[in-house]
Amino acid sequence: MKILLYSTYFYPSLGGSETDAEIFAREFVKLGHVVKVVTQTPGSNFDDRGRAFPFEVIRQPSALHLLSLTHWSDVCFQNGIILKQVWALWLTRTPWVIRHQTWIQHPGQQATWLTQLKLRMVRLATSITISQPIAEHLNYPSTLIPNPYREDLFRYLPEVPRIKELVFLGRLVSDKGLDLLLNTVANFKNSNLYPQLTVIGTGEDNEVLRQQAKDLQIHEQVHFVGAKVGDELVHLLNEHQILVVPSRWHEPFGVVALEGIACGCVVVGSSGGGLKDAIGDCGTTFPNGDETSLGQVLYQLLTQPELLIRYRANAPSHLAKHKQTTVAKAYLQVLEAAGR
Repeated sequence: MKILLYSTYFYPSLGGSETDAEIFAREFVKLGHVVKVVTQTPGSNFDDRGRAFPFEVIRQPSALHLLSLTHWSDVCFQNGIILKQVWALWLTRTPWVIRHQTWIQHPGQQATWLTQLKLRMVRLATSITISQPIAEHLNYPSTLIPNPYREDLFRYLPEVPRIKELVFLGRLVSDKGLDLLLNTVANFKNSNLYPQLTVIGTGEDNEVLRQQAKDLQIHEQVHFVGAKVGDELVHLLNEHQILVVPSRWHEPFGVVALEGIACGCVVVGSSGGGLKDAIGDCGTTFPNGDETSLGQVLYQLLTQPELLIRYRANAPSHLAKHKQTTVAKAYLQVLEAAGR
């Protein structure tokens, strides 16, 4: 099957959507299909290790080139709905599959003409959704297939001592809720608990959050280490007991939870959106933005280590559903059914 995978963002742009697009392209090729990736991200045809991609990457194609690529394919797989390709799909009558990896209309926000247009256009395509909340939000038939994670990278390292308590991994912006976690760590002093917190990531609120830690007098417990990737990130996650994902906004899924689970962390995350699907039985949740509930959940885990053992025991069966090849095969079933 000839698959045209259109992802607005792709490597060297970094993010969950970009990583997923690369995973799918690689797995589809491994499974015997011909893949071409179209993206608006400038760059080369080499990955982060300097190796050539095993598929062609077409960056910022002209309208005529896009039409030719669309006509070439048996099916077009969009990594998120991309309206700028719709005209080419119509002209070539190419089957169209959309992977909905985020909200078209964010929960609690008013609909705009653009979101209404996208929701109408969905009816012309075959849809795949990454979590139950995204499927319900779409309000149109879809196939629910959970996200993959990079099991070739994120893994348990038994030789690494797991001597640190808490870790946060994400962008340092208000939506991600690190300020709630800092307040919670400070409040633990009232219970004579002084957990260490490692903060992995960068963002526009970096200095504000560092100052918050100083104002709360927990700066000796909180360690801002910046962005980490690859084996260094994996080693760091393996040093920690609990990964905290205290997002204020409703995460569509949250692959960071899978990455933490694969590295042996128990995950605590906010319950709104699809993050609870990513966590499964490998951790627990609290209501978005509820600092008191976050404190209660973390206190239990920090003072009852048997809970950590129980949650970790669920990791192998949970992660098996998110293996790259397993997820790619499920996607291919949808693509083959839709293709011409």
